[in-house]
Amino acid sequence: MVEEVAQQPSRNPAAFEAEVEDRDLGPEADPESVARKILLDQLTGRARSRSDLEKKLAQRNVPAEVATRLLDRFEEVGLVDDAAFAREWVAQRQEGRGLARRALAQELRRKGIDDEVARDALGAVDEDDEVESARVLVQRKLRSVRGLETDKAVRRLVAMLARKGHSSGVAYRVVREELNADLADPEHQGL
Repeated sequence: MVEEVAQQPSRNPAAFEAEVEDRDLGPEADPESVARKILLDQLTGRARSRSDLEKKLAQRNVPAEVATRLLDRFEEVGLVDDAAFAREWVAQRQEGRGLARRALAQELRRKGIDDEVARDALGAVDEDDEVESARVLVQRKLRSVRGLETDKAVRRLVAMLARKGHSSGVAYRVVREELNADLADPEHQGL
């Protein structure tokens, strides 16, 4: 039967994988066993939000009442914890990508994190940390704008920071400070 499915070229690879996994559980597999396996597979490697897990279970046609019951149980034992997920997500994305609170809040909203939980997680991001991450982003990008006119360089750098969720006030201040420091550096004259 796997060969029959594999020979159908128009199949979605994810759907094919799900079908094979469902068959591997056996025809007598009850929805709760299927859901438990899906949840444990999804939680292997990294934390996920409850909303992400609910979507995954719905994609695999797990009945809503089974999904809710299992997700509640997984929360009770601490395997699903939106607050911990949000804190980890904020720390990783702020540090690794230089995202500001506004961009992080949007990402958490898309992940299905409750606004109050998101607010608590975002409270860990200090304004000084945001300014420093903006500064690091500008410093990384400076080399690519050195040959441009100053106004054009400012626009590009500010736009880059805006895409990362930084306010215009922080963006303009950091860009001006870094451009002035770059111009004062005799090694990097030419902007």
